Amino acid sequence: MLSDKEPLMKKNKKDQNKKRTKNKTQKIFQTVNPNAAGIDIGSEEHWVAVPEDRDEQSVRKFGCFTSDLYALADWLKQCNIETVAMESTGVYWIPLFQVLERRGFEVKLVNARHVKNVPGRKTDIQDCQWLQQLHTFGLLSGSFRPEDSICVLRSYCRHRENLIQYASAHIQHMQKALIQMNLQLHKVISDISGLTGMRIIKSILAGERDPLTLAKMRDPRVKNSAEIIAKALEGDYRQEHLFALKQAVEAYEIYQNQIRDCDREMEAYLAKLDSKIDDENLPPSIRKNQKPKGNAPRFNLRAHLYRISGVDFTQIHGLDASNVYTILSEVGLDHNAFPTVKNFTNWLALCPNNRITGGKVKSSKTRKAKNRAADAFRLAAMSAGKSSSAIGGYFRRMRSRHGGPEAITATAHKIARIFYHLWRTGEPYQDHGQDYYEQKYKERVLANMRKKAKNLGYEINLIPVT
Repeated sequence: MLSDKEPLMKKNKKDQNKKRTKNKTQKIFQTVNPNAAGIDIGSEEHWVAVPEDRDEQSVRKFGCFTSDLYALADWLKQCNIETVAMESTGVYWIPLFQVLERRGFEVKLVNARHVKNVPGRKTDIQDCQWLQQLHTFGLLSGSFRPEDSICVLRSYCRHRENLIQYASAHIQHMQKALIQMNLQLHKVISDISGLTGMRIIKSILAGERDPLTLAKMRDPRVKNSAEIIAKALEGDYRQEHLFALKQAVEAYEIYQNQIRDCDREMEAYLAKLDSKIDDENLPPSIRKNQKPKGNAPRFNLRAHLYRISGVDFTQIHGLDASNVYTILSEVGLDHNAFPTVKNFTNWLALCPNNRITGGKVKSSKTRKAKNRAADAFRLAAMSAGKSSSAIGGYFRRMRSRHGGPEAITATAHKIARIFYHLWRTGEPYQDHGQDYYEQKYKERVLANMRKKAKNLGYEINLIPVT
């Protein structure tokens, strides 16, 4: 027969087990940031959580207007908050981030992928509480953000990239209108937005229809003859397609004017940044043609980058002024943000990402990440692969072993390591050339052959083949 006290005894045991579990959890998770807050960012409202002992209402909602952001910062000051973790997508976090930074808070923007909530707890209120709890225990790491002066430079750089993309879309519109009229201009010249292409297109819009007259507008550097170009300009001129071509040309020129305005703003802002060198004379360039090509800025960008960084990164094969500008606008001028070169290449997602389970490496592929600086290093790798430098020799050897995509990533990783070394030490870059690299590679191969033979109990004597 069961006694009446048995259910009570079971209940007491359960309570004791809960207390033990709670004590273990408190021992494992030590409070690192006692004055921490968590914010879940939204497009219309922000939810903020502070420790429960700081206010009667530990979770509050604020609007997205500037006055609401100031009220949010005032409330955090009243609650003696020192550090804040926020989760956001898009650009909704930027105004609040800047307001809190100016008020003296330590602000961490955390990756939403790293703070996934536990199942069954997906509300804005519980999200901000979860952020606050994780940040209190020091389990969150903030995303990298350079200093404010570089953030301004980064905004110009990204805005200019958008303008170039918008302009390129209208080049496609021009080409579509030409094809609809069976004007195969893109097959006889390499770029319809170049000097020859724009002369011919504007003459067509002005009313010229004679193919021979249009073909005579070719630049002397165009490979195809005037007769071939004239043959490609025999088409079916229709009013609706001419109208579409006219609007595409006008839109393209509008964006070209905006790109030039953006270049002037960039140049004026770069001139305001502090110089890190006394002698601003540029080292000799490794490139023969110094004129800007394609969508490169139309001012001496290389001189400004050398002045504010103290290093001429364009001495590295593959890196031109535009690539260096993109990289510096993303990583900043202070190398201390990345303590080691491994931290730097890991942030770029250019190093192998070993996934080990059960003592076995399941995958070593680089992780997927959208990083403009990494894209710039990959473009540099593709360009350096065509050169006769040591980096070019390395690219071609990796391509023969692993293929093109892997060779681009491996070469981008090597260029990033060279970039970090110059960034940290300020030393000039010296390339020993492809022959030096090939000789060192042969020496390594022969040394490995001798070592393997010695381990097997043999000795190799190598005699050059005449």
